[in-house]
Amino acid sequence: MPELPEVEVVRRGLAEHVTGRRINQVEVLHPRAVRRNTGSLPEDLVGERIRCVSRRGKYLWLPLVGDQVALVAHLGMSGQLLMQPASAPDEKHLRVRIGFADAGPQLRFVDQRTFGGVMTAELVSDGAGGHVPDIISHISRDPLDPSFDEVAWVNCLRGKNTEIKRALLDQSLISGIGNIYADEALWRAKLHGRRLTGGLTPAKIHELLEHAKSVMKQALGQGGTSFDALYVNVNGESGYFDRSLNAYGQEGEPCGHCGRPIRREKFMNRSSFFCPRCQRRG
Repeated sequence: MPELPEVEVVRRGLAEHVTGRRINQVEVLHPRAVRRNTGSLPEDLVGERIRCVSRRGKYLWLPLVGDQVALVAHLGMSGQLLMQPASAPDEKHLRVRIGFADAGPQLRFVDQRTFGGVMTAELVSDGAGGHVPDIISHISRDPLDPSFDEVAWVNCLRGKNTEIKRALLDQSLISGIGNIYADEALWRAKLHGRRLTGGLTPAKIHELLEHAKSVMKQALGQGGTSFDALYVNVNGESGYFDRSLNAYGQEGEPCGHCGRPIRREKFMNRSSFFCPRCQRRG
């Protein structure tokens, strides 16, 4: 599933191509893509102008000019938001097509596995002078958000005394970090994902958070992480950070710290990758 860097790459691409454009066509080609929408997507969007493109964690939304409504998109496991000329052939898994009054490139939502979707939602206050869609107001801020409260997050973790990787993946505590960047941050901090947060010092948790921010910024600079053709930016291009991974997906490869082979274990129906020497469970 795309994580914060991948979704931010898409957000930046969309902002460049759709900001200020007026929608004049919405075509729904698969009902699962709009299954969470309470009304008719064409009726909600046709005639509206896109104000900007925003993101929280793994969610994207496009606020509409002069209204407290936004078009919300979640990529799920395989969703893609592509900018394509109207003359381009339809993608095999094209689910929603959005055209604009200026006859420029269309916005297309493509999703092979149909776990993602698009919908409209009402905007509500985020408590910091901004607005978020009501359907994602429970999602916490991400560590790259200027309003993210690092001290409160550290104190919350130490009070919960949960497994540190479980806390990193909990989107109600901190958003945007998924399996890839959790494993990379933990490897950099030399922490095992099953270590309990109550036994970690505030300084160590702060260090881990800095590693999480650092690795996601580096991934963002390389266009995100692509293991297959399912994650691409709005121009259909893959990211290259998978070539820089030190832990995730590196089973059997030598640890960059000590040379011991990276090990894989099951965790929350996922795979965790770690160094058995540098990241002792304790």
